[in-house]
Amino acid sequence: MTNTVGLERVLGRNASQLTRLFGDAVQDFRENGARKLQFSGEACVLDTYLYPESSGREPVVTYVDARNAAGENVDRAACVEALARR
Repeated sequence: MTNTVGLERVLGRNASQLTRLFGDAVQDFRENGARKLQFSGEACVLDTYLYPESSGREPVVTYVDARNAAGENVDRAACVEALARR
């Protein structure tokens, strides 16, 4: 099981809630009802993956990935905190 401690601020959130927390996404990908919003700052790049919980529902974050500028994985919760503070 993937550790989600510290990700409570983003998991289950929709796109507008993410925008309020992080500002505008630097990239927004949509495909077959799914959506990936990418947020970026000095500390890290955060990819949030949104999927509808049921048919016709607004997509919400079900998974989060984080990396540094070199592409190496970083602590996801620390990235969320760093981007939310800017």
